[in-house]
Amino acid sequence: QVQLVESGGGLVQAGGSLRLSCAASGSIFSINVMGWYRQAPGKQRDVVARIMSGGTKIYADSVKGRFTIARDNAKNTLYLQMNSLKPEDTAVYYCNAGDWPVGRYWGQGTQVTVSS
Repeated sequence: QVQLVESGGGLVQAGGSLRLSCAASGSIFSINVMGWYRQAPGKQRDVVARIMSGGTKIYADSVKGRFTIARDNAKNTLYLQMNSLKPEDTAVYYCNAGDWPVGRYWGQGTQVTVSS
């Protein structure tokens, strides 16, 4: 089992920045990919960014150049640095871990609200 706990969400004005964190614990050795997903009200949950155990990063087109995913293996923590935020980035952001393409483990989610 893997436990994931997100933090760092909040309210920010358009153009601002936030950094999300996801602390992982448990059977960390079983994780091959970690990622961030988001779900806006009334919409499906979509991938934002993923990072493989070898370091390869994949971003959704909508966030390329604005968001950066990073993983600190020593701290068992995943990050998402979000810059130049837009109102359409407003959503609940979820941490995910496990195997490609979508891991079986999810965090509880953290709300990100971007005001215009």
